[in-house]
Amino acid sequence: MSQEIAKKLLEIGAVDIRSMNDLFTWASGIKSPIYCDNRLTMSYPEIRDMIAQGFESIIRENFSEAEVLVGTATAGIPHAAWVSQKMNLPMAYVRSSAKGHGKGNQIEGLIRKGQKVVVIEDLLSTGGSSMKAVDALKEAGADVLGVVAIFTYGFDQVDQLFDEKGIPYKTLTNYGVLLPIAVKMGYIKAEDKSILEKWSKDPYIFTKK
Repeated sequence: MSQEIAKKLLEIGAVDIRSMNDLFTWASGIKSPIYCDNRLTMSYPEIRDMIAQGFESIIRENFSEAEVLVGTATAGIPHAAWVSQKMNLPMAYVRSSAKGHGKGNQIEGLIRKGQKVVVIEDLLSTGGSSMKAVDALKEAGADVLGVVAIFTYGFDQVDQLFDEKGIPYKTLTNYGVLLPIAVKMGYIKAEDKSILEKWSKDPYIFTKK
């Protein structure tokens, strides 16, 4: 399934890989040859159902005690909804920050203290936004079992961050799986693969230039 999802993400343009002369610039300032926009999966029922099935499988295998599924705003919300429906579990979602009006909630939906939750993300890049959601849930008294995401770039800092916080994570597919598929499908040239692999080890390699 990991390879099939990677292939589908490439086919619909959810993962876009550019040449070294036409890099993306992330909000963090990182210059990147790849951009992942998994919100596009919402428009493809077959693919989003494949993703939901994958999430269900991961959660049942690794986080079987889950009582609530929590999406991250905004791209994780629809996936959390589809998976919670499949698993017949309650759902909530976490905003990036508390609302500035009404009740000022950061967490929407019902989460009781001590409930075991799994966070559903569309993407793990540096892991910072995911950990903010985890921290907000912990502050609300939730027991966060782990984080699941569709895709990760495979940065070492993600492993370090999640290890430090004691939060396990799982993804449906990743950069290492995607690159050889992208070569085979003609999205990138074989000679560019090694450069793209170096970038995942040092995401600031192009930013430094």
